[in-house]
Amino acid sequence: MSGFPAGDTRRLVLVRHGRTAWNFDKRAQGHTDIPLDEVGHAQAQAMAPFVAALGPSRLWTSDLLRASETAAYVGTLTGLTAEPDARLREYSVGERSGLTRAEFAARFPREYAAWLAEDEGCLVPGAESTADVLARMVPALRAYVAALGPGEVGVVVTHGACLRAAMLELVGLPQSADAAFATMGNCTWTTVQEAEFGGRLRVAAYNEGVAVPDFASGDEVG
Repeated sequence: MSGFPAGDTRRLVLVRHGRTAWNFDKRAQGHTDIPLDEVGHAQAQAMAPFVAALGPSRLWTSDLLRASETAAYVGTLTGLTAEPDARLREYSVGERSGLTRAEFAARFPREYAAWLAEDEGCLVPGAESTADVLARMVPALRAYVAALGPGEVGVVVTHGACLRAAMLELVGLPQSADAAFATMGNCTWTTVQEAEFGGRLRVAAYNEGVAVPDFASGDEVG
């Protein structure tokens, strides 16, 4: 411990990007670079004042367009320049990219059955495992916390599935605990903060947001 009081603990605000046309159609996006749709822009614009009001000192974003476009709304209100980082990308879904759930089941029945069973021993060609995602994303998030000063807030704009997996790892929960957490809506945010300066992280708030049309649509990997 460094001796800083609890009020000087650091926080990360983890934001899921706004809606895309593929979210609306429930198509798996992964690393495919899909921009925000009209609703996604409205969601980002509605979210930004609430996140900006937290007074962040740093702003990081996945380098994929749907995240960087969302981060730009926060940057405009805070004066911060978003710092892109490819480690914040969503799970790569490989050859599943662009498929609806029905199309996934038809084209890759073995892999689809394994996905339903949460068995990563049979992945679609080119897809990342949770271990792959955590190996790149968690060190990035821990570095962001370390880059903050006492009492500072950092904002991270990323993607739904990788965000939830990384959050569980950050606070020391097993990946099996994901069933206890609802799917994050587009442009909702989750806050993790230190128990004390330099201490372990804990979930301070989950899936916070403001209502705009179609706010919670889109629950596929993206």
